[in-house]
Amino acid sequence: MRSDEIKKGFQRAPHRSLLRATGLKDEDFDKPFIGVANSFIEIIPGHFFLNKYAAIVKDEIKKNGCVPFEFNTIGVDDGIAMGHDGMLYSLPSREIIANSIETVMNAHKLDALIAIPNCDKITPGMIMGALRVNVPSIFVSGGPMKAGHLSDGTPIDLATAFEAVGKVAEGKMSEEELYEIECEACPSGGSCSGMFTANSMNTLMEAMGIALKGNGTILALTPEREELLRQAARRICEIAKDEKLTEQYKIRNIINEKAIHNAFVVDMAMGGSTNTVLHMMAIAKEAGVDFDLSRLNEISKHVAHIAKISPSLQTVHMEDIHKAGGVSAVMKEASRRSDTVLYLDNPVIEGGTVGDRIKDAKIIDTSIIHPIENPYSEVGGLAILFGNLAKEGAVVKTAGIDENMREFTGKAICFDSQQEAIDGILASKVQPGHVVVIRYEGPKGGPGMQEMLAPTSLIAGMNLGDKVALITDGRFSGATRGASIGHVSPEAAEGGMIGLLQDGDEIYINVDTYTLEVRLDEEEIERRKAAFKPKVKEVPGRWLRQYRSLVTNAANGAVLKDEC
Repeated sequence: MRSDEIKKGFQRAPHRSLLRATGLKDEDFDKPFIGVANSFIEIIPGHFFLNKYAAIVKDEIKKNGCVPFEFNTIGVDDGIAMGHDGMLYSLPSREIIANSIETVMNAHKLDALIAIPNCDKITPGMIMGALRVNVPSIFVSGGPMKAGHLSDGTPIDLATAFEAVGKVAEGKMSEEELYEIECEACPSGGSCSGMFTANSMNTLMEAMGIALKGNGTILALTPEREELLRQAARRICEIAKDEKLTEQYKIRNIINEKAIHNAFVVDMAMGGSTNTVLHMMAIAKEAGVDFDLSRLNEISKHVAHIAKISPSLQTVHMEDIHKAGGVSAVMKEASRRSDTVLYLDNPVIEGGTVGDRIKDAKIIDTSIIHPIENPYSEVGGLAILFGNLAKEGAVVKTAGIDENMREFTGKAICFDSQQEAIDGILASKVQPGHVVVIRYEGPKGGPGMQEMLAPTSLIAGMNLGDKVALITDGRFSGATRGASIGHVSPEAAEGGMIGLLQDGDEIYINVDTYTLEVRLDEEEIERRKAAFKPKVKEVPGRWLRQYRSLVTNAANGAVLKDEC
């Protein structure tokens, strides 16, 4: 066992002495040591109960002949951090989380890992850290929250609350109505109930095979979720106690090129958050997988978009997907299109293959998960756009776009920060036919790549969602919908074309041809480049300055450089 390095032999008597201080007995030194990475934090709705989940996991680990050691990571709630400089810390927190997993697991030579994430940057950060350690690892997240409901029965969620702010600003909703939404949008613990970033990533963990069946859709705080925790704990012990299984189920044997492909297939079929592209590219790099961003469009061409979930369809939430058959039903249906849509031979953590897991899955409600004969779209719900405005790519959630916005030409109206854009939108500077440009919000320029839920929600709330496009080198919340194009790379802070745009420039967007370009001749572009000097923002914290000096752009997953 890997942990023998800290617990076997006469030279490790001091180490064992310290371990005895934590409660270990003689018999424990022959058992596998299991790291229980918990993301418990009281300010995040998806995490405030995870201390109880960790207790369940540890109890089951002990019952199954292993020794659990719980440790915690930090967490940032993107919704609470939204709209102020707290959001600058969200994406950088992913790197702290990855580093903490690597640090604790390797410093103490733990044999295996069970990770309990749920929201936002926490899930990908834990996956990235686990890939660096490369021991058997099972992920079991906290689970999605229930959808909220208004007094008339209308289902709502966090996206409803953000968009309602725009309606109040326009005088189209009263503050009393807003208050009802505020009180009912998030009715329980769990990751916000739509296909936002948290649930997208929890779904993709299931698709990749590092989480058990049901991980993406079983509601938080239910007996079914508790049983999933116990199943995960039993399985990690089964693996850790068997030398052959330990080698077989190292996480890099599961997260390989096929698993990354499968994750993007499910992302396309379910219209997941654009943030998943950012995180999956980072995960691919940690896994040693060379996965070019342009491959996503090829995947999209072969994957029907068969499940629409809030924010793309505001009446459907994760609990509805679970009742309709869950992620396995989505995968089974997507695979019917051809034998090459999914890699069915890739392993999954419970044993067997993807094909084994989904062979008996079926759609229970075809109004929620559509058959491939009746898809929302013949192509997937995400697209990567290229052109002179995004030579390294930009991401758009096509699942949330109005049909008449799939091809759009508009005049640029430029803002050098999210707050400038919010102020401009509220001051009615944004009009039908505009392309709102928000720049210096990329990984380096922000720094930290803020999510843009506030401006996109204001646009939607003001009924401009089918009349206005938005492009940014920042990113969007999973709750965003509309013609919102993010991750524009290169970003403004590194001299990208988005930094050279001026008000009135004509911008052409075509989702179906994967095109994002500004209609300027090369002579004018070169003239602007010669005179351009990127802005450098003052930042509030030392960690953000360190992050800015090391971070790469969104096309590279915003991972940190290993060397300066």
